[in-house]
Amino acid sequence: MEDIERDWDKPIAEAGIAAKASVIVRVGLLDLSAGTGSFRVREMMHRIAYPLGVHVRADVNLTDIEAACTDGKDRITEVIDLPTTGVNTERIWLLEHFADWFSVNLGEESMYHKTSEVSRGLMRHLDVKDASQLSADLSKRIREEQKERQAEAQEAEARHDQTGSAAQEGQDAVLDALEEASRHTDPGRPLAEQLDVHETDWSQSAMTESLAARAEVAEREEQEIAEQRHRHGAEGGQSDSEVMGVDFTELSDRLSDEHGREAERDASSAAARRSDDHDIHGGHGHAGRHGAAPDDGFISSAATDRRGHAHKPPKGEYAAHFDHVGKSPVSGRPGITVRQAHQRLDMIERRKPLYSPAFAGLASAIACASFVFLLGGGPYDMIGAFVGAGLGHWLRRRLFKHHLNQFFVTFVCVAVAALACTGMLRLIGLFDPVALQHDTAYIGAMLFVIPGFPLITSGLDMAKIDFPSGIQRLMYFLCIVLMATLAGWMVATIVHLNPTGFEPLGLNVWVNGALRFVFAFLGVWGFSIMFNSPQRMCLVAALIGAITDTLRLELVDLLNVPPEAGAFIGALLAGLLASAWRSSVRKGWLPPHLGYPRICLTVPSIVIMVPGLYMYRAMWYLGSFDTLNALDWAFRAFMVIICLPIGLAMARVITDKSWRYDI
Repeated sequence: MEDIERDWDKPIAEAGIAAKASVIVRVGLLDLSAGTGSFRVREMMHRIAYPLGVHVRADVNLTDIEAACTDGKDRITEVIDLPTTGVNTERIWLLEHFADWFSVNLGEESMYHKTSEVSRGLMRHLDVKDASQLSADLSKRIREEQKERQAEAQEAEARHDQTGSAAQEGQDAVLDALEEASRHTDPGRPLAEQLDVHETDWSQSAMTESLAARAEVAEREEQEIAEQRHRHGAEGGQSDSEVMGVDFTELSDRLSDEHGREAERDASSAAARRSDDHDIHGGHGHAGRHGAAPDDGFISSAATDRRGHAHKPPKGEYAAHFDHVGKSPVSGRPGITVRQAHQRLDMIERRKPLYSPAFAGLASAIACASFVFLLGGGPYDMIGAFVGAGLGHWLRRRLFKHHLNQFFVTFVCVAVAALACTGMLRLIGLFDPVALQHDTAYIGAMLFVIPGFPLITSGLDMAKIDFPSGIQRLMYFLCIVLMATLAGWMVATIVHLNPTGFEPLGLNVWVNGALRFVFAFLGVWGFSIMFNSPQRMCLVAALIGAITDTLRLELVDLLNVPPEAGAFIGALLAGLLASAWRSSVRKGWLPPHLGYPRICLTVPSIVIMVPGLYMYRAMWYLGSFDTLNALDWAFRAFMVIICLPIGLAMARVITDKSWRYDI
């Protein structure tokens, strides 16, 4: 701690290993607390460590990180634990922007996003609640500025063409005049005829201006040479310019002029950049070291190129991790201090949830009601699930606020949701007795507790040969499911429910397909809200989920594809669509503010494919000691569950080189 405090206001690139490791490990901890897998946590930590010249070796588990950091001279090991785990997709998204902002300020290229302006704006205004809207505004302004620059370039090109055409016309007129002057009406006549060119054309021609300018330069050079020779005769010695000749004098003058022009350009560009930052951000940026704003540490491409040519990376086994050590710092740029990095991480960590418990409960109600329809339920089943899931998730958010045990909260909230769903159907049964026969609806009311992120990331971690983290996440998923199904079974036993499944609705094929698309969209949107995704991210994930889940269900119903194969195809397509969306943003086909992490789009879109009905029915039969049916439904659920992360992993292998090869 003393080492970190000593380097608190130093540029982080010049700080000690303790200060550097504090930022690296904290970024990994925040990413882990947001629910992402260990492979992504390591990737983020390496992204922060690379521009600092630090090599990181990290063991990442469900709730802890053990990281050993070294810069080639010193070494430090940090172990840090989380009290619990959760999901926060907004934090995952903001940490990507932090990594790009951090890298660009230290002279590296942005990795996650094509343009760094959005990341810089977000890091300046992390106190804004709706960061998604801020990024959209920044993206809109960037596009407008690009259009203005393109228009200015076109106007400059048009002016250049007009000037060139005018100069060409002047040159043509001079050439015509010279040709006419070479002709004589009388060979013996010494005088030429009058030139067929107007005086203004001659005076304004580019050739005349060029000849006059060259004559003035030549005259000035001759005068300077005469003065130098005069001084030489007076002093009795030779000057350096006379020894080197006229070319040396001309070259030195030209270099001095170019140096002066370059200094003027640098000064004007710096002033324009300061003015632009002040205009965009309204002067709200925090002052950095030496009175400069922290984001003034951006390094221009020219400076990077100059530094890159002068720098020779070290050689050896770990050269790839230290190829930027020893690079000369760019003068006049303060970079990022340790304090500034931690201040931004503080603001990311302390951001309040985007949605209130009431709105999150509404989103949960919509998601579970949509889930019930996709499972085959009717209107009464959807109404019961809507009431039960909404009340259950609202209570869940309220209890988590008091930091209660996750398994206890899961048991209580599932029991409340099942009772609320059953009570709602009993109330409807007073008016329509048919509602009393819908005993399976309570299962749909409990689906809001499905831990989709740990399930999917466990499969992805094991696909990256990280079995300790993958097994821990899978066991966490099974524990949550066990507590939820146990609570549902107890409620069903107490109120004498018999979940035999949903009755067929008998809808037209086209109508059923259209309704599936709509409710899949609403279901994924609701789950994204529960994961604290910004609205634009929710809509993108909902669109992907609507396409993939509708296709999966239609393949199973119309082509008799096994549900396990349908789940694999749906997850594979979701991964491919998410990768295509992200690539489109990087290539400029979509606005830069829509560049969301893949995991924030894929997991919500396939959570709705998790076989919650299979798992709850397996627990029901297990509680009834019908072991054959319990094993049957349990293995059905198991086959679908393992196909979902396999589909996503296959999509990453197809689209990502780092997943395609074991290196």
